[in-house]
Amino acid sequence: MNWSDRREKFRSLLETDKCYYPASVFDPMSARIAEDLGFEVGMLAGSVASLTVLGAPDLILLTLSEFSQQVYRINRACDLPVLVDADHGYGNALNVKRTVEELESAGVAALTIEDTDLPQPYATVGSSRLLSLDEGIGKMKAALAGRSDPNLVVTARTSAMALHGLEETIKRVEAYAALGVDALFLVGIETKEQLDAITQCVDLPLILGSSPDALKDPEFLARQRVRICNLGHQPIMAAVQAVYTTMKALREGQMPGTLSSVASKSLMQKVTRDNDYQQWMGEFLGGG
Repeated sequence: MNWSDRREKFRSLLETDKCYYPASVFDPMSARIAEDLGFEVGMLAGSVASLTVLGAPDLILLTLSEFSQQVYRINRACDLPVLVDADHGYGNALNVKRTVEELESAGVAALTIEDTDLPQPYATVGSSRLLSLDEGIGKMKAALAGRSDPNLVVTARTSAMALHGLEETIKRVEAYAALGVDALFLVGIETKEQLDAITQCVDLPLILGSSPDALKDPEFLARQRVRICNLGHQPIMAAVQAVYTTMKALREGQMPGTLSSVASKSLMQKVTRDNDYQQWMGEFLGGG
């Protein structure tokens, strides 16, 4: 498949003076729903992929092949530009290069590589730590080297603010920006003053991960060159609740016809692109 258009769309978002809220997607139908609702971009987080593929918490148990396969399923089902959280790149810098190659082939518009020491090292349970800056730089260099499509957006992600504060964050974002990454993904920003200090040091587009509601003002974020602001991953949690509630009601004897909040036939036809398949059956199988 040709993935260029969605990558060009994502780059065009980074070049605007607006901040966009991505849809948290986790499978083909959720991505199609986001596309139908008019979201400009979708995001697949590593934690969400772990829930979807393994039914496991976010402990870096997912493998690259499992992640890239889910990414491909999502991308082939829609035209929505999708940003994916590639965590630590599934190993050292050489693994990062391989990760970028695989995810580029799977159709992502953008990906993040982070400088957190993952998976959890022995005797560090309950805490998080960063890689050394030198190792972080090596991973970002490898990510850029793994890219063959120049339109693919490679983003450096750091949790330095949450773990070490502003000074270390600035040191890292300046180093990653100097390498030529396309954007910076910041986790742990708590105040407008912190964000303003970072934007004074680097001129790349920014993506915000977890942040307080007070920072989610789109006009303020846009002025600070934040182009993507993650709102969280409520859709998969809502899906889990809906499945649980429905199965519990059926188990307790409720009749299917009395269930509420079940997708209508027309909605299911829309998200499965039933009209397209009906047309193809008529054209290729002699029907209609």
